[in-house]
Amino acid sequence: MILDPAAVPPGIDDSKALTADRREALCDAILRSALAVGIGLAPAAEIDALNIRQATFAAMRRAVRGLGLAPDHLLIDGRDVPPGLPCPARALVKGDALSLSIAAASIVAKVTRDRLMARLDLAHPAYGFRIHKGYPTAAHRAAILRHGPSPCHRLSFGSVARSIGPDRSAT
Repeated sequence: MILDPAAVPPGIDDSKALTADRREALCDAILRSALAVGIGLAPAAEIDALNIRQATFAAMRRAVRGLGLAPDHLLIDGRDVPPGLPCPARALVKGDALSLSIAAASIVAKVTRDRLMARLDLAHPAYGFRIHKGYPTAAHRAAILRHGPSPCHRLSFGSVARSIGPDRSAT
């Protein structure tokens, strides 16, 4: 994400500290005002094949490529800089509390994920994705046990792997 310093929407904060409605409104404002936004996704099969960390790094590289503008420097929320980035980068633990750019990117990422979960809920209503957003709640685990994993579930994830047994696990 490359913010326009002259058009930063007011109210950007740690996405976890905002209500869902406020995140939605800020996401739309950020997308309208940012100079560039890149979104990188990692499908379940890639996470199963690589592991969550490496798939996250791959998604970050996709997001940077998707910017359309070449950044001079990247700020990464977390402790590690993914390998293979096209420019220098710095990792910031709790970066969404330290950097407006990271906070804005976190809002866009969370809203994008929530919207993806709502679409998955339409395709796979038995799992309740719209409600639990893919997090391993008791209701989500019960739905996996009842219906088996859907095509969008990570087969290597603990409760999913246990529900299908070791002989059918992707790992």
